Amino acid sequence: MGIVRQLRQISADDSGVDPAFRADVHAGLSQRQKAIPARWFYDATGSALFEDITALPEYYPTRSETDLLTRHAADMAAAIGPGRAVVELGSGSSTKTPLLLQAIGPAAYVPVDISGDFLRDSATALAARFPGLPVYPVEADFTHKVDLPREIAALPKLGFFPGSTIGNMVARTAIDLLRGWRTTLGDGSLLLIGIDRIKDVATLERAYDDPAGVTAAFNINLLERINRELDGTIPVDNFMHRASWNDVHARIEMHLVAACDMEFIVDGRTYAMAKGETIHSENSHKYGPRDANLLLRAGGWTPVRTWDDIDPAFALILAEATEFRSAP
Repeated sequence: MGIVRQLRQISADDSGVDPAFRADVHAGLSQRQKAIPARWFYDATGSALFEDITALPEYYPTRSETDLLTRHAADMAAAIGPGRAVVELGSGSSTKTPLLLQAIGPAAYVPVDISGDFLRDSATALAARFPGLPVYPVEADFTHKVDLPREIAALPKLGFFPGSTIGNMVARTAIDLLRGWRTTLGDGSLLLIGIDRIKDVATLERAYDDPAGVTAAFNINLLERINRELDGTIPVDNFMHRASWNDVHARIEMHLVAACDMEFIVDGRTYAMAKGETIHSENSHKYGPRDANLLLRAGGWTPVRTWDDIDPAFALILAEATEFRSAP
């Protein structure tokens, strides 16, 4: 059946720019601690750079998750069952998503991604690999409400949220997202989610600051995107990439660090930064087993199975939609 019409749920103004991107950039650059949400990394260039990151030897999450999907495919298929519509939050990679689809025999596949070009390319590749599988790509920001294609309305659903992307969100945002997708996917749905575990700091920092500089380029591309789309004059060469472990919050933080005092214009507005000041661009929270289970339960999901990788520690957790209750 292949790909049907790509559904687009992202608006653009007369200039072709997503107004949410414009608003987030201005809000973030106006704060005392400047910060821009990590979801804006993923334009076509950023999405391609992230695919390069997943192939780096230092970046263990993709390798660990792929290994789990390979070794435990039969067990996962038995726990999930056939005939579900797989709804993936973040467009599928060429490695992990086919492993899941091949194992479980889905009735449909719905990739949801904010980057339209990357979504179209990945959906086309998946449709070619699985010619009998209906594919319904949805261009949307999955951190907001998403309307799923009507073609899968009657199907039981499996949410697939790989890569430990949930770790990019602070706890309250992660819980809101999990609750929202509990409602969107509906009663009887399942969720297969990647969770990165807490581990030694050296391993964590290498994964987000590789010697080849690919992660640095990924981080810097956020500034280049601002310049491209919002008529920015940010002196990109005057910023450095920094990734460090924050033990209080159990997360890796990525920052863009100003190497000197500077002023620049974005979308007609002037901003100033002092030497050493940073733009906080990403968090990657890590969770122990109890922490992850508590997070899922708070978001409306009951963990039912866990597949763990020991070195480096990573987990895939299968959870079922928790029944709504009016009392504890």
